[in-house]
Amino acid sequence: MSAPVTGSVQAVVVDPETVGRHRTIVTIDGPAGTGKSSVSQRLASRLGLQFLDTGAMYRAAAVVVIDRQLDIADVAGVCEVVAACDLHFDWRTDPPALLVNGQNVMHRIRDDDVTRLVSPLAGIGRLREHMVRKQRIIANQHPRLVSEGRDQGSVVFPDAEVKFYLDARPEIRAARRTAELRAKGKTVDEKVVLREIIERDLSDSTRTDGPLTVPLDAIEVDTSDLDRDQVIDLLERHVRIRVGLS
Repeated sequence: MSAPVTGSVQAVVVDPETVGRHRTIVTIDGPAGTGKSSVSQRLASRLGLQFLDTGAMYRAAAVVVIDRQLDIADVAGVCEVVAACDLHFDWRTDPPALLVNGQNVMHRIRDDDVTRLVSPLAGIGRLREHMVRKQRIIANQHPRLVSEGRDQGSVVFPDAEVKFYLDARPEIRAARRTAELRAKGKTVDEKVVLREIIERDLSDSTRTDGPLTVPLDAIEVDTSDLDRDQVIDLLERHVRIRVGLS
């Protein structure tokens, strides 16, 4: 496990003849409320890479379970139904829109009922195996990615060119999440949000399959006292020096 980032960047010698011709996978993992999605999306744009929101895939699975009134305890049934769905990204949009059987579900995946279900659903081993396979297929088709989630550097792409782990103090993450929800016109209690974040941290970090953990060789970044642009600038410097992007 690497020490938390202090802002220094170690240079790596690269062959300029290989730049742009080979795979470039950048993984960004971390708990809820660290700004992973917005940071990943903007980092990908800056670097000229594509953005893969793996959390949206699990949220889409939760939408399927809810809308079809499936019993999450019926693991075999849930996995069969989700696997049978045509779940894919529309790479023509920025960020890529997630479609389930041709229907855009991006408007639905952040709803409260989906948020409550996504962590226990993501703890189902068979479902995670299915999602990991899909994410690796996506990477084969789109080999220049910033891939964001909770197990990207540890499980899905352990040989990624650059791995990051973003974190922040729980109260900071709760305040950010509360502000985000209130900006969307929702009435939320910050204390409740903080409790839910702590509960999800425990659930995500203790599950058997694909637990939330700091990936081997990941660069750790505490975003508590950094704004989004500062985080993106720091990550961009690391990536450009590590893999020779210009």
